[in-house]
Amino acid sequence: MDDTDEALIAMLAENARQPAATLARRLGLARSTVQARIERLEKSGAIAGYTLRPGSALSPALRATVLISIEPRAGPGVLARLKAMPEVETVHTTTGRVDLIATLTARDTETLDAALDRIGETRGVRGSESLVHLSTKLDRRR
Repeated sequence: MDDTDEALIAMLAENARQPAATLARRLGLARSTVQARIERLEKSGAIAGYTLRPGSALSPALRATVLISIEPRAGPGVLARLKAMPEVETVHTTTGRVDLIATLTARDTETLDAALDRIGETRGVRGSESLVHLSTKLDRRR
């Protein structure tokens, strides 16, 4: 991967729907060259796919991070319960004072509260702490 590939990936990350002609003009390359580079980057695995980023009209009203401590050897059962909850967006294992960090989304406080209760009631969960997100100051994924 060279500097041109990196610039192309950055432009696609900014807006993957840009026409190849626009990308080519910005890079100073022929459209066919840009198309060939994109195909090569897809085949090599550098580009794994394209996705939709929901706008604010579709975004859930609430987002929370939940720090979860679990009992020894309870991980698989707790993870299965979290996977079954539609409010749970991501789950990460961690080092430190907690075992898992989960990101939840909900349309309202009642839905979020019920999800937090279900997590707390899950067999193997020793304790949890929830942090409700108030506003986003930086999100490089968007």
